Amino acid sequence: MIKVLFFAQVREVIGVDQIELEYQHAMTTNSLRTFLAAQGDKWQQALGSDNLLVAVNQTLSQWQVELEDGDEVAFFPPVTGG
Repeated sequence: MIKVLFFAQVREVIGVDQIELEYQHAMTTNSLRTFLAAQGDKWQQALGSDNLLVAVNQTLSQWQVELEDGDEVAFFPPVTGG
């Protein structure tokens, strides 16, 4: 299983804070995002941004990281500060 977490505006648009998906061989952070974005308009809106960030097992990651069974993936918008 892959645990997927959504934060900030991503969570607000989708309306859920986490889901679990069956692990698929050769799944990457980008293929996971593509799969989720295809689930409907609100998913596309939340996950379609080029500015979206991804973390795997609580470490900021790149979009072509290959996932392993049991990983935790988090999607979130860029962090801004003031």
